[in-house]
Amino acid sequence: MHIVVTIPAYNEERTLGKVLADVQAAMHQQRARFTLLVVDDGSKDRTAAIAKAAHARVVRHPKNYGLAETFRTEMQECLRLKADVIVHLDADGQYQAEDIPKLLDKIAEGYDLVLGSRFLGTIESMPRLKRWGNRAFSCVISSITGMRITDAQTGFRAFTREVAKIPMTSNHTYTQEQAIRAIREKHRVAEVPVHFAVRNGKSRLIKHPFEYAVRAWVNILRIYRDYKPLTFFGAAGGIIFGAGLLLGLFAFVSWLATGRVGGVPRVVLSGVLLLVGIQIILFGFLADMIRQ
Repeated sequence: MHIVVTIPAYNEERTLGKVLADVQAAMHQQRARFTLLVVDDGSKDRTAAIAKAAHARVVRHPKNYGLAETFRTEMQECLRLKADVIVHLDADGQYQAEDIPKLLDKIAEGYDLVLGSRFLGTIESMPRLKRWGNRAFSCVISSITGMRITDAQTGFRAFTREVAKIPMTSNHTYTQEQAIRAIREKHRVAEVPVHFAVRNGKSRLIKHPFEYAVRAWVNILRIYRDYKPLTFFGAAGGIIFGAGLLLGLFAFVSWLATGRVGGVPRVVLSGVLLLVGIQIILFGFLADMIRQ
């Protein structure tokens, strides 16, 4: 079995060396044939040099493309290297290489995708807003897939070559999409508890709590739009239809009480809202049929 341990990195010169050393130690204990792969997403520091010094295979992006595109590059390279199993973890040192055997053991049991769950394991430190956001994502993914997932956002995971072949279409993140698509394609998915350490330095993914909150909710809406279109468009259409209905009822009550509807624009707006709401709901049914 050929295992490729792949790590996306962007300006991680402070932590990458130790992460690579820890991964090598863990894999040597496994006595497995493995390759270290680092995809440098346009770093401006010594990230690539440190990876090469650790005898890792390095692929460099000419500029910073983000996590989703970096993950696609990782999968292309892993398949080119003819990996049987891929282990994916971050370069910041928060996930522990000593937990890699837990993921590989589950793969050996016959699972196709194994997620390292921080919420089943131990978390040294995580901002409250990020904790809530991760739990919200996990609830959304669980409702979409019909499988309870405690940590859909985890970047620490192991999966087979067949799962690596699943195309990723998102331009924002790979974590939720891979889990959703793997489950929908009837791959066996499991979680194992992992340790999540304190980050050394500031996160480049969360610059401000408000920014994280906005981005989290936007991504949740995108997930519902793409995988539960009837829920997404049905809710939007229902809100607009409800506003039109309330406005129409108000005009009707006003007509009963005073003989006037309170102005033609109000009636017109009510009719427009009702029609738009119905159209959006119907579009949700159509999108759901196409999705099926």
